[in-house]
Amino acid sequence: MPCNDTTAEITIHLDENDCLIDFTFSKITCNKEIGGSTGFLEYCRGKPAQEILSLEISELLDFFSPESDEDQFLLYMEWEALQAAIAQLLGISINNKRYQIASISCDESGTTINQVMSPLKEMPKIISCFKHEKNSPK
Repeated sequence: MPCNDTTAEITIHLDENDCLIDFTFSKITCNKEIGGSTGFLEYCRGKPAQEILSLEISELLDFFSPESDEDQFLLYMEWEALQAAIAQLLGISINNKRYQIASISCDESGTTINQVMSPLKEMPKIISCFKHEKNSPK
């Protein structure tokens, strides 16, 4: 990312059965898209909210095998933001004060969630099981 300001917003669209239709994730200050090229949206599209909520970052890192720290960081941000919004929509308490629902609207086409995310100071060190096994001596 070209600047340190990662204050962001995510807009999520679920269908009438609470399955993911789409989400956009962008920086508030400049509307620059965050992620989008990770493949995470395509992976989650059509999945029920509860199933998305059960996804683990380690499984996603193994599946997508991001090559750079930035790609891993972007996947992590998309995953965390999507999970936080869905959890809050479903009334599940999250232990992360960086996320705040700005609005939720429902109509015949489904549900739209707008969530604001405060900046992440740094990404936690995450090593996927696949990469860990690959690099460990046998």
